[in-house]
Amino acid sequence: MRAGCERVCVLYGFLTRSARVLACELSGALVSSLLLQNSNAIHSFLLTRTYFISSNLDGNLITYICIFFYSHLSAGAGGWSPLISDKYQWLEVDLGERTKITAVATQGRYGSSDWLTSYLLMFSDTGHNWKQYRQEDSIGSFPGNSNADSVVQYKLQQAAIARFLRLIPLDWNPSGRIGLRLETYGCPYTSDVVSLNGGSSSLVYRLSPGPWRTSKEVVSLKFKTLRNSGMLLHAEGQQGVSLSLELERGKLQLLLRKVKLPSCSHNRLTSLGSLLDDQHWHHVVLEQRNAHLNLTVDKNTERVQCPEQLNNLDMGNVTFSCAEPVSIALTFPGPQSFLQLPGTTTSSLDGVSVGFQFRTWNRAGLLLTFGLLQKGGMVWLYLSDARLRLQIHKGGLSPAFSPGAALNDGQWHSVDLTCRRGRLTISVDKEEGGIAHATPSFPVTTGSQLFFGGKSDSWLIGEECRNPFETFQGCMRLLTVENQPVDPIMVQQRLLGNYSQLLIDMCGITDRCSPSRCEHGGRCSQSWTVFHCNCSDTGYSGATCHSSVYEQSCEAYKHNGNTSGHFYIDVDGSGPIKPQLVYCNMTEKNTWMVLPHNNTELTRVQPSPGVSQHSVHFDYSSQEEQLLAAISQSEHCEQELSYHCRKSRLLNTLEGSPFSWWLGGPGQGRVQTYWGGAHPGSQQCACGLQGDCVDLQHYCNCDADRLEWTEDSGLLTHKDTLPIRSLVLGDIQRPGSEAAYRVGPLRCHGDKNFWNAAFFDKETSYLHFPTFHGELSADISFLFKTTGSSGVFLENLGIKDFIRIELSSSTQVVFSFDVGNGPLEVRVESSVPLNDNRWHRVRAERNVKEASLRLDELPVATQEAPADGHFHLQLNSQLFIGGTASRQKGFRGCIRSLQLNGVTLDLEERAKITPGVQPGCPGHCSSYGSLCQNQGRCVERANGFQCDCSLSAHVGVFCQTEVSASFKSGTSVIYTFKEPYELSRNSSALPSSIYSDLTLRGENVSLSFRTNQSPALLLYVSSYYREYLALLINRHGTRDIFFFWKELEDFNLTSDGEFNAVKSLVLGRVHESDDLDPDLARLASLGFTGCLSVVHFNAISPLKAALLHPDTSPVIITGPLVQSNCGSAASANPYAAENTHHLSGKKGGASSVQSSVIAVVIFVVVTGLAITARFLYQRKETYRNQQVKGVQQENSQDFPFNNQADSQNVSSENPKEYII
Repeated sequence: MRAGCERVCVLYGFLTRSARVLACELSGALVSSLLLQNSNAIHSFLLTRTYFISSNLDGNLITYICIFFYSHLSAGAGGWSPLISDKYQWLEVDLGERTKITAVATQGRYGSSDWLTSYLLMFSDTGHNWKQYRQEDSIGSFPGNSNADSVVQYKLQQAAIARFLRLIPLDWNPSGRIGLRLETYGCPYTSDVVSLNGGSSSLVYRLSPGPWRTSKEVVSLKFKTLRNSGMLLHAEGQQGVSLSLELERGKLQLLLRKVKLPSCSHNRLTSLGSLLDDQHWHHVVLEQRNAHLNLTVDKNTERVQCPEQLNNLDMGNVTFSCAEPVSIALTFPGPQSFLQLPGTTTSSLDGVSVGFQFRTWNRAGLLLTFGLLQKGGMVWLYLSDARLRLQIHKGGLSPAFSPGAALNDGQWHSVDLTCRRGRLTISVDKEEGGIAHATPSFPVTTGSQLFFGGKSDSWLIGEECRNPFETFQGCMRLLTVENQPVDPIMVQQRLLGNYSQLLIDMCGITDRCSPSRCEHGGRCSQSWTVFHCNCSDTGYSGATCHSSVYEQSCEAYKHNGNTSGHFYIDVDGSGPIKPQLVYCNMTEKNTWMVLPHNNTELTRVQPSPGVSQHSVHFDYSSQEEQLLAAISQSEHCEQELSYHCRKSRLLNTLEGSPFSWWLGGPGQGRVQTYWGGAHPGSQQCACGLQGDCVDLQHYCNCDADRLEWTEDSGLLTHKDTLPIRSLVLGDIQRPGSEAAYRVGPLRCHGDKNFWNAAFFDKETSYLHFPTFHGELSADISFLFKTTGSSGVFLENLGIKDFIRIELSSSTQVVFSFDVGNGPLEVRVESSVPLNDNRWHRVRAERNVKEASLRLDELPVATQEAPADGHFHLQLNSQLFIGGTASRQKGFRGCIRSLQLNGVTLDLEERAKITPGVQPGCPGHCSSYGSLCQNQGRCVERANGFQCDCSLSAHVGVFCQTEVSASFKSGTSVIYTFKEPYELSRNSSALPSSIYSDLTLRGENVSLSFRTNQSPALLLYVSSYYREYLALLINRHGTRDIFFFWKELEDFNLTSDGEFNAVKSLVLGRVHESDDLDPDLARLASLGFTGCLSVVHFNAISPLKAALLHPDTSPVIITGPLVQSNCGSAASANPYAAENTHHLSGKKGGASSVQSSVIAVVIFVVVTGLAITARFLYQRKETYRNQQVKGVQQENSQDFPFNNQADSQNVSSENPKEYII
């Protein structure tokens, strides 16, 4: 051939005036370039490169092997254009030898409107078994041209090593045709090849022992195989330990074996790779670094502990060539894919014989369909629930029979369907025994057509039976019909059968679970197109099990409204540290996280004969990294350390070295020679620091060496030395020496991350941090509060990629990002304004499957990622918080607890040096004040809030715990009010503000009780003017009297007078009852037996004062009074013969009832509750009463008091008696 050829046969390459040769380090040496001007010197190089095409516009030839060159640019249109422009066309290049291909470039057909806009690249060593090149393991297509003249070059992220390259057009100029000029770049690639026959062949390499051995040894190789199992590498170490690298079901296993174990026993160190039996080259590196082994398969690496140093490497018998068996596969990628082959000939009417192999991830799909030769029947061979099923439709459906199971494992499975002499046999993986038989009553012979993977729509027209099954997505190979192999290349050339949307001569199966994108131990499963993560029992959630379902601290649980209990906490959120179970002790002042160990009790030392020291090790329920992270994020940690001694010295010896010590801190801990309550390194105890030891010549009580029992106890509070790992006690063997020790659990409070906040007071202010790295998965969480209607919380930019979270309006938060597929947005709309100056929580996540956004407790909004798109988030600028790089759309307000992938950004430290931003953000009661219950008052703190329960009858972190006590008949609690000033004129002291106004225009009384006593007096209040108020239970005979009025309605007792000068309030037995009605006095002397709880009289909580503050409150307690939880709902026993109620009432000052004695009897209506003689029911209710509807005054023999005034009990001061 010569330059200046006038007729163009095939034109590949660019119209360039000189040969293009590039350095290998940049984009590779020029491998294939056509249309070079006067380049006779490289004609021989190019003529060794062969070009194949599917068809050409100039003729119907299938294969062209001709190359022409142009001397002039105007010599005519140049490039390749197929006869038909569809997706079944391709262009193939044979580079003559294996080549490291680093880049490709495309150009449209010269002087035309023909060019490609996107295409696929395939590579092969043999011209068969093609493998698609993918970017980022996901993107399959390459961008093409936008016109016929510009050159678009794409540098391959990972160089492809192959001899053959095939380009498949996907899209082209809609106003033209497929048109292409192609150039490839690369370098020659040479390597030694070993062929192993799978028998006893081996290659042995022995390492010479000696001082030259280094701490790093590397074995690197590439392999390809059609078998899914076999030994790849074997290494023998010392003491009978061996290491082997074995292929098992297409995965590479690193196995450890020991001589003492049975030959079949092994320990699998790790497993890597998948589908490695695809007859493509795979790169394996086994690297030993000191005590670790790194196993790399292709681009994925696993690190394991190295048990022994290796001495011997053994790899199979050598044949320096590599057999290339031809096995042409077909890929069925979608619902329209099918292969049609001719069916039975007239010479084989006695039955049917079809065979093939398939592999798939799908649990269902139609494999084979054919009509019976005699009309009116159809045979379906399909997958259902990962089992193979055969069903025949002829005058109705026949029962399906199903050999094989779990056939969606991605492995090749063989299927043989035969019917001879009336016996139908179907086998799956024959060697494994998956065979089923049937004897149909009619002949089973194929019609004129067989369909694999589906059926043609045109074939279904007029057919009786439609396809009721899912389409097959997977690969097939080794097809046989009537024991004759099917040549897929003839199918591709349209010389045999027909097909639609098939990929021929390749298996395009992809293992989306290798490596697994499921994090934190999530179990990966997949179909042909997607993968799924099962996150159950992992403690994480989301599409990839990325986000923790647990809070990061006890502090966070408290602010969700939780009280004390056991909780799982995940200290680093989505990070690698696993959740841990801790006890959260939520007190009114602090929230403690308690981390126990194996012995927190006081333990007596039992010396062992001949052992001078006693050593004890403490094992914590949390793992090492969990402990250290919990200590690090806490504001304060402490651990009790105490030593009880009798003639057993602790620290100070004559020569200065301590008798005893402990180890604390990270790892195994460091030796510490100080004791609880002292400073690190002081070699003292708490008494030595305070100067009050029993012997001032020593710094510890125990060092006085006395015969009396004494102790040295205190708290260790220096976080660097916590937790206590071990304790060593020395002076325990002397005669008379006795000792005991106690190491308490590790206790920490405060979460530095939870309250880390910054206030942005200008729209132009922002904080900046280093670039956020969340290439494959990213989660962002924070809290914000603002009065503004919009603003950007966070932004990070790349060249094209970005990530941003913003408040787009007063009711909407938007999470937007771009990873190369175009911008995506996830929005959450709130029904209430978000600029209410209250804390709102935002949680955003983006992974390879989806993006999600959650606002407060609203439903999660999600946006799926493209199935075949970019998924690496590539950022390179600074991370901006509270604003953007353009200083526009800034956020005004507070941002708190900002975490990216489980790492908290220190907003406060950065805010200290940033103008326009202030560290911290006060004002938490507006958001958390509602957690304070039962008249508890929210008090602001620098970091958080506190519920003040001083005005409540309850206690606890949220004033939620009832204060209850058990009463006996002789128990009496008297709360004494201070005598009014006018009644104590001889007193010079002014009355206290608490008791100064004891003339009450209304009483608010509430309490809960449980008792089986009736009648009973619950509460008695007296005044200095012989007035009293009594709350009692009335019962006569066997009749129960309960109290009932509608919920959320309050009850008023009104009088024409006032309840003046309260003197005392009595719970239980009343000792002074001279002024009472005789019947009431008799009842008061009996006392109360049962449980009283949350007693509240106006602003006074007498029972709480008696139980919790008896020494500082004006209370007098007589008889037994035991605090208990008898008043809580959880303590109610449904089988106890008691009744539980909760009463509350108010007495107002408005005059409407003139009678001196008011008796109110209100009955409880209980529906659906059986009352038997053996079991009396219990009930506990809360009544708030402002107004009574339908309250009746009645005279009853069951009630000892009536509503008539008793003249003998009415004094000149018009005393009033209220019985509720």
